[in-house]
This record gives sequence, structure tokens and C-alpha cells, in this order.
Amino acid sequence: MNDAKAIAVIGAGLAGLSCARVLQEAGVAVTVFDKSRGVGGRLCTRRGDGWQADHGAQYFTARSPEFQSQVAGWLEAGVVAEWQPQRAVFGPHEASAGEPVVRYVGVPGMSAPTKALAEALPVRTGHTVRRLLPVDGGWQLETVEHGLLPEVYRAVLLGVPAAQAGPLLQPVNSSLAEVAAAHHMLPSWTVMAQFAARPDLPFEAAFINDGPLRWVARNSSKPGRTGQESWVLQATAAWSAAHLEEEPEAAGRLLVEAFRQLGGPEPEQVSVHRWRYADCEAADTGSVWEAQYGLGLCGDWLLGGRVEGAWVCGRELAGKVLGSGHSH
Repeated sequence: MNDAKAIAVIGAGLAGLSCARVLQEAGVAVTVFDKSRGVGGRLCTRRGDGWQADHGAQYFTARSPEFQSQVAGWLEAGVVAEWQPQRAVFGPHEASAGEPVVRYVGVPGMSAPTKALAEALPVRTGHTVRRLLPVDGGWQLETVEHGLLPEVYRAVLLGVPAAQAGPLLQPVNSSLAEVAAAHHMLPSWTVMAQFAARPDLPFEAAFINDGPLRWVARNSSKPGRTGQESWVLQATAAWSAAHLEEEPEAAGRLLVEAFRQLGGPEPEQVSVHRWRYADCEAADTGSVWEAQYGLGLCGDWLLGGRVEGAWVCGRELAGKVLGSGHSH
């Protein structure tokens, strides 16, 4: 056993934070690192001059009793609320969705539940980890912004997209690199559009089954949202991949035009965001833990691609680490 006591978790999205919380609650010293300025990963909200829009995950559902219990806690804390938009489906396969789905959103923005999870955790934002260095007793992290960090960690757990985990694991003699390489992440162009008044449309959220758009939603219809009338337009993965290197302004124009074909007006202003790793080809691998190296992987991409999958996968990895005795 090595002398290092703490565990490093890379990625302050829902997977990494839920993993870190379980470890911390079991008495393990843990530090979370993230390249961004805040926590939440794709549970995120963009704020502009007098407007806000959720430009990543749009909502989430809760299917397992464990996650339903977590969501109940978030509802009680006021960081999550139900969202019941007036919905529509365009294009082929306009079949009924079956049982009514309860959709949840973070309040006042999508990152609210992750911020609640992060409150009790030591989180270092603005730390882009670019290398894992094996040292006697564990691992050191090298970051873009701060160089080689002095701390030695007994284990490193990665809660980041496959495409970001792969390069970190490549130099390490571990099968985790193969796991990451085998998962194909999918991109998404997202437009945040602001309007002078609420568009006169018979829906507040819609799935679109043909053309460049996959999803449009009236962000202003979500509980706790303030500011100017805002809508979010998200492209399909296939369209996004085909236009991946497009100039943001050009991609945005094409998506706004598709929205206008649904009856939407011309927006006053738009902001465009390209997610290189927005979604994933669904897998049910679950978390992966290699005790001999002190390395682990978790993330929604390993467990169905949904928000709930990220939470479950993170907790599952923490359980494996604790079960292996590696945390003491």
C-alpha cells in the first residue's frame, strides 16, 4: 500500500462529484479538479447581458429508486424543480411516448444540483490536467495552468468524456485507455436565441425527427429562469459532425433558419456553442476500476448517456474503490 492518503477526481461534472461525495462521506480525503471556471460539466447555463440559457443538458429524468431519492432531496433543497413544457414532435415517428415522463431541471440553472454536491468538496477549478505521472506511492498531476502539482495521490479517478480520458491514459499501461478509445463521443451545435417577445408557437419544447435540428426548447418556460425571452436550439449529432469545423456564425444561421421553418421568428441575437463531446453512443459498461494502478473511470458515456447514468456511474466507481480497500 502506498503512503498517499488522498484521491484525485478529474472532472467536476455529475459523475465526478457524485463519486467524490461517496468517498468523502466514507472518510476518504478527496480533491476534485476541473478545467472550467465552475462545476457541472454539461449541466450548465450560459448567462449574457440580461439573458440566460441552458446550453448543455436540457432536463433529466429519474428512473431508479436511488436517483429518485437524490432528486427528492434536491427538490426539497430548492435546487431542482419539475418542468412540464407544452411539447410537440415533428417529422416521422410521431408515436406517443408512452407513460408520461416527469422532467426535472436545475434551479435557477442546470448546474444547481452539481453546485449543491460540490459545496462540501475541495474543488480546484481552472486546472486542466494534461498528464498523469506515476510516482512511488501513487500519482502526480501535471496541469496546463499550474504545471506539476506537488501532491501525490493514491488513486486518480476520471469523470470526463472518453475523448478527454483517452490521452491521459494512453501513456499508462492500463486497459482503461482501451475502454476510452472504444467509446465514440458525438458532437452538438447549440444555439441560444433571444427574442424581444415570446414567439407565437404552439409548443415550448419539441423533438424534431428530420433536418438539422433535434431539439428546440423555450428556456424561459423553465422554473426559476429570469431575463429576456430565450430559446435553445440543438442540432442532431449527424448534422453537427458534418458541420463540426463550420464557423459558429454560419452554423448558427443554418439552425435559426431551421427554427424559422418550424414557425419561429427571427431572433434579436444569438450565441452559438459547439460541444465536441455532447453525447455518446449508449453503453452499459458501467464504471471501471483498476486497483493495481489506482485508476478508475466513470461518466454518463459508460452508463446509458443520461444525467442519471452519470450519477449512478460515479457512485458505483466510489463503491468499487472503497470495496477494494484502496482508500485506506
